[in-house]
Amino acid sequence: MKKKVLAMVLTAVCAMGLMAGCGNSGNAATGTQNAATESGYKVGISQFAEHGSLDNCREGFLEGLKEEGIEEGKNLTVDYQNAQTDTGTASTIADSFVSAKDDLICAIATPCAASAYNSTMNTDIPVVYTAVSDPVSAGLANEDGSSIGNITGSSDILPVEEQLKMIRAMLPDAKKIGILYTTSEANSCSTIEEYKKLAGNYNFEIVDTGINTSADIEIAATDLVGKVDCLCNLTDNTVVNALQTVLDKANSAKIPVFGSEIEQVKSGCVASMGIDYYQLGIETGKMAAKILKGEAKASDTPYITASKAELYVNTAAADKIGMKLDESYIKDAAQTFDEITVE
Repeated sequence: MKKKVLAMVLTAVCAMGLMAGCGNSGNAATGTQNAATESGYKVGISQFAEHGSLDNCREGFLEGLKEEGIEEGKNLTVDYQNAQTDTGTASTIADSFVSAKDDLICAIATPCAASAYNSTMNTDIPVVYTAVSDPVSAGLANEDGSSIGNITGSSDILPVEEQLKMIRAMLPDAKKIGILYTTSEANSCSTIEEYKKLAGNYNFEIVDTGINTSADIEIAATDLVGKVDCLCNLTDNTVVNALQTVLDKANSAKIPVFGSEIEQVKSGCVASMGIDYYQLGIETGKMAAKILKGEAKASDTPYITASKAELYVNTAAADKIGMKLDESYIKDAAQTFDEITVE
């Protein structure tokens, strides 16, 4: 009988300790981490940079989870951390999610996806990535799109041919397109090759300039705008983070900058045949929900690709450099902006 009483006391003490621990967890939270319910999920979100398209991916991802019944503040704890374009920080973030034994890691952009995959290699934590332009070149998927391990996600591969068609239609006399890119970003390198492969079909020459860090952008942009008829901006994280610098140089030279997605057009690019990153995030969130619920395995799930490109136009950006846009582009655009929004 004494043993039974002792066991009951110990059980009560342990239960009180657990409740106290849960009550204090909010004080140690990082990013947007919230208290989880007893039956909830823990998801770590690692984002490589802080800019519009990646933010839209993250917001869409959370919406996709919510649509599948997994909602922050109810049955979901989110630890969101931003690497601020530093690959070392991305690795540290991924390691911290593994140490915290998160149920799933969402990695936004290629460097974070690669770091998360490496960190989870010897664990059973699944990784779901998004905003990875070329998962195959990045070593995150097989040639047939199948998973290389406990990882899957979504690709934001750029619609290069549609972009070239748009630029040719808007600039019938242009010959050279300038592109800035970061040499260490695998997706940017593969996209450059795609542009070079297709440019000749539209009588364009691609003039590319590689940079190593954001410190190189001002000099590189100043040099490049003097050699080309327009600039085409990729979803290169380092360059996008310094988009205003690129736009300032191009505007001074009176040449247009064409973006790769809606947020770049809002910020001052003339136009883009781009994808909807929020919708891409939603689809990725739904994929992650199935994995969390045990309805699918990351290792058995091929990555998905953004379904279609849409035209976005900024008339204020065109006016700023004296560029006349045909009314048909404004009519056909999914969205038209008449002001420039600087984040």
